[in-house]
Amino acid sequence: MSHVFPRHTKSLPPVATRGEGCYLFDAAGKRYLDASGGAAVSCLGHGDPEIIAAAQQQLGRLAYAHTSFFTTEPAEELADLLIRHAPGNLDRVYLVSGGSEATESAIKLARQYHVERGEPQRRHIIARRQSYHGNTLGALAAGGNEWRRQQFSPLLVDVRHISPCYEYVLRAPDESAWEYGQRAARELEDTILELGEDSVIAFMAEPVVGATAGAVPAVDGYLARIREICDRYGVLLIFDEVMCGVGRTGHLFACDHDGVAPDILCIAKGLGAGYQPVGAMLCTAEIYVTLENGSGFFQHGHTYLGHPVAAATARAVLTAILERGLVARVQEIGGQLDAALRERFADHPHIGDIRGRGLFRGLELVADRDSKAPFAPAKRLAARIKSAAFEAGLICYPMSGTRDGKLGDHVLLAPPFILEEAQIGELIDKLGGAIESALAAT
Repeated sequence: MSHVFPRHTKSLPPVATRGEGCYLFDAAGKRYLDASGGAAVSCLGHGDPEIIAAAQQQLGRLAYAHTSFFTTEPAEELADLLIRHAPGNLDRVYLVSGGSEATESAIKLARQYHVERGEPQRRHIIARRQSYHGNTLGALAAGGNEWRRQQFSPLLVDVRHISPCYEYVLRAPDESAWEYGQRAARELEDTILELGEDSVIAFMAEPVVGATAGAVPAVDGYLARIREICDRYGVLLIFDEVMCGVGRTGHLFACDHDGVAPDILCIAKGLGAGYQPVGAMLCTAEIYVTLENGSGFFQHGHTYLGHPVAAATARAVLTAILERGLVARVQEIGGQLDAALRERFADHPHIGDIRGRGLFRGLELVADRDSKAPFAPAKRLAARIKSAAFEAGLICYPMSGTRDGKLGDHVLLAPPFILEEAQIGELIDKLGGAIESALAAT
């Protein structure tokens, strides 16, 4: 009998015993191709000797030092490395233990920044429907997925949600992608004006939406227009790259594709590659200096901020991504994966959209391709695909509620950056079999 509190109390998972490259193995010796990197985490695969050595060496030198007393060499070096490659004017790094801590920190920093610059009336956060920003209460409030929010809604602060940039479903037949993006961005300006020009703290968005929508990138021009609107009204722009960042989309930072830099940026998942729990919030020098010249401290904190072993591991992960040329490799192998997905599924009667960037890809399933009508939630299509894929030895990330938190199903793929061409074939074959098995059972 297990005393571990599992994610699903009625379905106990097998015991994972080891990992090797793109594969995980359970206690019975069964091998699974990790085609989602867990939750877009294991970007370097499993068992990387350089990353393991970095964690072990740091553990032997210094395991822990509380940041109210000390900084540490690995934290300083990791921050320097991140800022050296960060977009725009990002200048300071706040090291945390994961994605929810990073986004929660971003929300609180944005509010404190405005308070310290003499605008305490700014109290509204704007985000997008079908976004996901984490599971702490502040991050969950910013997230726009109704299924995740529903039972906790009495505990959540009020966050205004606008439409996502979701071309497949929301672009009108008579408008170009550019026109659609400008229309979608205009909703942000309309909402700011409705709430009051000087009342909005920040706008938070994923440059490529991950778990709740299935690798949905913004159309060209959308994020640039969002940046202009934020600047016009003094609203901070927060990019949540917890899932899509650190090379996952073929750019070290996902927003580099659009040439748009935020005021605050959040990363996690791939930053530690699964070897340590770690995340980071990056902010501009202007935000930092405002606090430095004001109260002198950020009224926030966690016990494991800047954890030396986590920082040393993340430094090794980021160094590996940069020095091994993995960002370029993600573009190359990601293109091969996209081509293979399209060859297999482009004409499938129940695959409506194939999308994404780099090694961050999504398939949206539909009951009818012409109308784009989703399957009924009662069919539990995403859950069936996940189960069938797992049985076949494939780990992928199917989710339901793609359209509005209830309707719609997609499969998210985020394999390690070391994925080989031969493994693409294995992935496609096992995924195809799982989709057919699930469809046959609905």
